[in-house]
This record gives sequence, structure tokens and C-alpha cells, in this order.
Amino acid sequence: MERLKTKRADTEKISARSKVIRQQTYEKVIIVTRKTELEELITRFNSVAQAKFYLEHAGQDFAPIEEKHQAYHKVLEAVSKQIPGGLKKQIIDRSFLSQFSFGEADLVITIGPDGLVVNTAKYLHKQPILAVNPAPKHIDGVLLPFNMADFASALEASLLNTLPIKPVTMAEARLNDGQSLLGFNDLFIGSQSHVSARYELSLGQQTELQSSSGIIVSTGAGSTGWMRSVFAGASAVITALGGQVIPPQNNGQLDWNTDHLMYAVREPFPSKITGTDLVFGDITSQQPMTITSHMSENGVIFSDGIESDYLKFNAGSTVTIGVAERQAHMLVKH
Repeated sequence: MERLKTKRADTEKISARSKVIRQQTYEKVIIVTRKTELEELITRFNSVAQAKFYLEHAGQDFAPIEEKHQAYHKVLEAVSKQIPGGLKKQIIDRSFLSQFSFGEADLVITIGPDGLVVNTAKYLHKQPILAVNPAPKHIDGVLLPFNMADFASALEASLLNTLPIKPVTMAEARLNDGQSLLGFNDLFIGSQSHVSARYELSLGQQTELQSSSGIIVSTGAGSTGWMRSVFAGASAVITALGGQVIPPQNNGQLDWNTDHLMYAVREPFPSKITGTDLVFGDITSQQPMTITSHMSENGVIFSDGIESDYLKFNAGSTVTIGVAERQAHMLVKH
């Protein structure tokens, strides 16, 4: 009798899993990973032994690096095993994102820090992201709603289409030659070196020549990142000069799907020909920002802190900064 109950229970489990597969609309699960610190060291030193030798002779403990590597791959293995057998799955490193072709019926799972979500989202077209925090004790995970404690239930809900999907507003930079760049967190427009960036900025009916350390444009998701440090620096300077700072609502943090972007000009320089009136404000779909480069060389536009992936922005180039039509889609908790 006990054996019959066990067999019946196993049959029910298989039936439940089959139910998930029948009801889901996904054809494939793509697991996006990033190299661990140990794997990056192996790339640099060719082997674990050489990496260990180098670090230990430099006075650094190698054990935590190995432990984090093992913990990460333990999470990766656990996630991979929980993908239902009726679904195709593929594991790719983030370095291959720019060459990878995502399908319309893909469910994307990221295992890594917030930056991995940011890197991945820009290559997707409506495919939802199930973001897993592999090390909650070490990673804050602002963009990572799930960890291994709730992954199984989150995956099942995703496949049954019962997990909420939250759209995330992105920024877009579009050059007059047709090139474009998306930003999940932020865009930077300025000089590649530490010299001043020179350009003409237009917003609404206002136009101003400026010389600055560059312009930061932030999305709602990025309002807790680079833009937050801009607020902190500006507040500290005002306070040091004897002024009073009125904190922005919710400390400047915006919702992920806010309908506008924020911009801030870094270190604007006032002179006879350059102004400092247009240094902070909003960019909307109805009122995008236009910037014309006056830099003979080294002008760049990059997104989300990835300086190696940039658009050239030299004299003769005009860029329109606005809210992107494309949105990222994040799976979140109920």
C-alpha cells in the first residue's frame, strides 16, 4: 500500500511538471552568466595554480576567491537542473550577448549582480528577465528580485505566466548618422579623456553652449546609481557653502517604469560664451534633448558605464537623447 502511495505521488509530480510545460508559452530558457573572479584570473594567468601563486605572493588570501567561484557554480548548476525537461535551455556568458540571437519565445534567466541584468536587457526585445541573486550576502541586488530560496516557485510561476512583469524605461541616444545606443541605467555624453567637453545643448525652447565634464542622463532604474552620486556631491557642496538642501522626493529614486529621464551636467564652466542654465532637469518623449558636438576629437557617448562600447561624438555629430521606445521586461514578485 505504501509503495502504491509513493508511485501515485511520483505520478502526480510528473503530471504537475507536464502541466507547467503544456501551459507555458516559452520554447527555450537562456541562462546568462558572467565569469567569476577566479575565471577572470585564469584568463589572465592561464591556470588556477599560477593565479594562486601570484595572489598569495602579493599577500592576498586565495581561499575566498575559490569559495565564491564554487558557490556561484553551485547556484548555476541548481538553476540549470530545475529547468523542465520539455524545454530547451542554453547557457551563455555575457561576453557573447552582442553576437547572440534571442528568440521571441525565450525566457531569460540572469545569474549575477545587477550589472548583468543591465548588460543583458539592452539585447532583448520584450523577452522577460528572471534575475537571480546568487549571493544575497554580498550583492545588494536592487534589480535582483529572486534568490535560490524562491527560485523554484518563481520559475514555475514564470512558465505559467502568473508572475508579474514590470516594464523598465530605457534611454536612447540617436545620432544624426542613424547610429543609436540604449541605456538601461544611464548614458554619458562627453569627452573620452579628462579634458572639458564642448557642445551645444538644446531642450525645449532653450539652447546653450556649454563646457563641462560631460552630461549624465539617468533612467528610473539608474536613479539609485550614478545620478545618486551626483545628488550626494551637489548636496555636500551646497551644505559646505552654507546653503540648505531640500532632498528630492523619495531621495531622488524613481520607479523603474517612470515616463521620463533625468539629466545632470557635470562641472559646467561659466564663461563669456558658455553658460550654466541648463544643468539639471527632465527629458520626456514630448521634449527630448538635442546635443551638437563642438569637439574635434575624443567625443564619446556610452551607456551603463561600459566605456569600451561607445559611439563617437565629434564635431559634425548631433545626438537626440530621449525615452526609448523599447522597454526591458523584468519578472518581479507578487
